Amino acid sequence: MPAPTQRIGTMMSEINVVPLVDVVLVLLIIFMITAPMLQTGVDVDLPKTTTKPMPTEEERVVVTLTKEKKIFVDKYEVPPDQLKERMKAILERRVNREVFLRADQALPYGEVMALMATLREAGVEKLGMVTEPLEVKRH
Repeated sequence: MPAPTQRIGTMMSEINVVPLVDVVLVLLIIFMITAPMLQTGVDVDLPKTTTKPMPTEEERVVVTLTKEKKIFVDKYEVPPDQLKERMKAILERRVNREVFLRADQALPYGEVMALMATLREAGVEKLGMVTEPLEVKRH
């Protein structure tokens, strides 16, 4: 019988995907960290609730009420007495009359309700409240 031959260097015919998975996970973490930083607008302390995330449409209108009671339409400050007319002008050119309201959680309930009434009078058909996701403690 011939002596068995030993192979010293064997070639691997399979692709090693571990380094690929490592790189993809690092990129995923980087994007998860930087994505919230890309959101522009006025900083307010939003209430935390369990809701669906806000749609990512480019054509959305966001009205922000800060704790200093300043009103912003998207990124532009609007005096309270001009809000109704400004919103009517914005909404008359749109088919979608949906507006998202961001209000600081430190504001009294009546302030937010007064702003919502003004927006309704301006012709807003759908009014969405923007909140932050509630952090649920898991054991």
